[in-house]
Amino acid sequence: MPMPKRRIPLFFAAVSTALLAAAVVTPLHPRSAHDAASFQKRKPAAKAAPTPDLSLEAILERTMEYCRRLESSAFDFVCREEISESIDPSLDVRVKETGPTVVTDVPGSTRYSGPTLVIRSVRKIRRSYVYDYQCVRAGRTIREVRAQLKENGKRKAVPNADLATTVVVFSNTLMGPVNIFAERFRAGYDFAVAGEDKIGKTRVLIIDAKPGPGAPPTRNLYGKAWIDPKTADILRIEWSENRVGHFDIFEERGRKFGRTPRLVMRSDFSAEKNGIRFPSSLYVEEAYLKASGKAFIRSKTEVVYKDFKFFSVEYDVR
Repeated sequence: MPMPKRRIPLFFAAVSTALLAAAVVTPLHPRSAHDAASFQKRKPAAKAAPTPDLSLEAILERTMEYCRRLESSAFDFVCREEISESIDPSLDVRVKETGPTVVTDVPGSTRYSGPTLVIRSVRKIRRSYVYDYQCVRAGRTIREVRAQLKENGKRKAVPNADLATTVVVFSNTLMGPVNIFAERFRAGYDFAVAGEDKIGKTRVLIIDAKPGPGAPPTRNLYGKAWIDPKTADILRIEWSENRVGHFDIFEERGRKFGRTPRLVMRSDFSAEKNGIRFPSSLYVEEAYLKASGKAFIRSKTEVVYKDFKFFSVEYDVR
């Protein structure tokens, strides 16, 4: 059964002959000054003292300063955007067939009356897209332009293309830290260190941001941030699912399935230029949980940004 195409918006030894001849005719002198120097036991260089971790308050101050830079930034860059999505429509495809009414009093027979539910097995749907992606920010306006290069592995040349994903639509992910760490929003959140993790070889602290008690209602996203405790660089953010735009659609789907929806939306910020971090990946997982907690993953959307070319990245903090 074809799936309805409904998308949900979310918010880089050669040796010369002369030298070789000299090496052959020159006798080795193990006790020469040259050899003595090479065999001399050297004192190991002193190790630099490790940079101490910043306190939570110092991290929040640094991230607030970063958000000022980010909000005042102007940039122009292009990169390659590779998207893959998979959808398992097993819970969507339920076909009800009404069988004939059977009424019998014959001993040993089965009395049956009513509809028959037939569940048909279906294959997972997999799609992929490749774009040339350009992002320009001037003032407070961000302009995203895509030229499609491939679809499902086949070449496709579409200038000024729309994002062709089926499940989610995303934009402006690089401005994500502002929603949590900007100065004007800080009073509405309670921040805490929720644990430690590693991103590559970098040890990070997981900072949890939740609306504080009595805080005024806000439409801003919140969630968890993976932060380098020595530099306060924001390397990853995972958003709270119920702050994602149009989450009610997932809730409605959950009611239809008789399960609780769970949405994971995570951005990594590994690309850096002039002190501004740019998204390197985006991951969205749509799952539905039974009462036992067992999850059925209906869809995954994975985005990788690579081969960045920066034309300008600047900011002005007064």
